[in-house]
Amino acid sequence: MWKNVLSLCLVLGLGAAAVTARNLPLTRSQIKEAEQRLAELGYWTGRIDGVWDAGSREALIAFQKWEGRPVTAKLTIDELQALRASVAPQPRDPGYEHVEVDVDRQILMLVKDDGSVRVLPVSTGNDETFMSDGQESVAYTPRGRFVVYDKTFGWENGTLGSVYYANYISGGVAIHGYLSVPTKPASHGCIRIPMFAAREVSKLLPLGTIVLVYDKVSFVSAKDWAKNPTLKQAAMLNGAAPDYIHQPDTTKPTDRPAPRP
Repeated sequence: MWKNVLSLCLVLGLGAAAVTARNLPLTRSQIKEAEQRLAELGYWTGRIDGVWDAGSREALIAFQKWEGRPVTAKLTIDELQALRASVAPQPRDPGYEHVEVDVDRQILMLVKDDGSVRVLPVSTGNDETFMSDGQESVAYTPRGRFVVYDKTFGWENGTLGSVYYANYISGGVAIHGYLSVPTKPASHGCIRIPMFAAREVSKLLPLGTIVLVYDKVSFVSAKDWAKNPTLKQAAMLNGAAPDYIHQPDTTKPTDRPAPRP
């Protein structure tokens, strides 16, 4: 009997030790490994130095969103083990340089010709109604294929708030940096990205950059635009294409609506 009791105590002790180990803070070496792995998979992180900063946190959020894991923004041994076993995200429309915004997952991918990606978390429109300049609107992020038709640099003030390095794709809807990027849809229609990456994203999105915005029920490829620049140029100048899922405003860049952060 005593032998059984001792065995039970040993099992319980080992179990408690394992739980304790899982709850211990990660070492700097483990944090650096997580940052390195995030970068290898394509998630946009900050410096790989073993310091868990804003860039590291946003990269982990993007990873958790893509993988369908609980979005905790906390690096644990379980998250590190998941990173070790994961593969890089894949774009929906590979083969050419463009941007993809997955509204369901709430992530943005900068896609290269070879299919490699850099991934950021985003916050898109929350589909709620709001008032602006005496008019009621819906905080909707349009789905479809677009091009960056106008840009601003640094801060831009609007009636609904200020945006940072905005890249306009449809009327007042832009990809831009914002001080608050919740893990769920929260914007008035724009595509918010973390501040730490906004300036570099702007450099990587010149005028004419193709942007695909989709969810689980809507998707339009832009490979024909990539093959025929004339089509893309027409979309940028006219702000419309016959197969847009959601027709953007046709205003010219000089008289486009104010941003909808």
